[in-house]
Amino acid sequence: MSVRHAVGLPNVGVFGSVPALVELAVLAEHSGWDGVHLWDHLLYHNAEWPVASPVATAAAVAAATQRVRIVLTLTLPRRQVQDVAQDTAGIAALASGRLTVLGIIGSMDREFTEFGLDPDLKARGRALDERLARLQELWRQWGAPQIPLWCGGRWPRKPGLRRAARFDGVLLTFADQRNSTVPVETFADAVGFVRELAGNRPFDIAVEGATEPGTAAGHIAPYAAAGATWWVEAMGWWRGALATARDRITAAPPA
Repeated sequence: MSVRHAVGLPNVGVFGSVPALVELAVLAEHSGWDGVHLWDHLLYHNAEWPVASPVATAAAVAAATQRVRIVLTLTLPRRQVQDVAQDTAGIAALASGRLTVLGIIGSMDREFTEFGLDPDLKARGRALDERLARLQELWRQWGAPQIPLWCGGRWPRKPGLRRAARFDGVLLTFADQRNSTVPVETFADAVGFVRELAGNRPFDIAVEGATEPGTAAGHIAPYAAAGATWWVEAMGWWRGALATARDRITAAPPA
């Protein structure tokens, strides 16, 4: 099975700058990557770090690129769905249909509690379900093209994967993923679970990891064979500064 390659861009710390993220996205397009995947945070664990708006970034990337798919992560339970519908419809039009929305439940309670929102995971899960359904309704009502919807899912927990199976794709995540390589067997188990629920229809499965240019093809191939349709090359402060990200992006994905 063929796999497409995206650059995964945080929106915090040294990456917490719209101009810097747009520069990396344009570089990714020129270097042959298929997509750009943008994080969503409003705050971060280090309170001194800047945090860039992923919505503003996605709009700027849409205007500055011609080809790459833009995967916009949105923590939907803390957002007003009508604003999300309007913003994403506009970005999708600006990008000529190159936008995918990745709806997630959110990983930081502070992004809820500090703004008077309920951090309870069950409440957030219900809100995510409601907003995903309402998004599609509003796009239809407003005559906007239906934007592909993915959801996040952390294996071996199953609620996120069950949710994703109702839509167009999933970003699979795993415990301690940043510090270790996800075993292909574990990834395959998660793929098997969500594929059975999604049925025999087009459905994207994305996984994030870190590779080096000389060994990337061999590293990614087993995940593609197990069902991955997107490999997200994780950029971030744990790999180095912006210069490190530029170097890895310029080195390009496997042919």
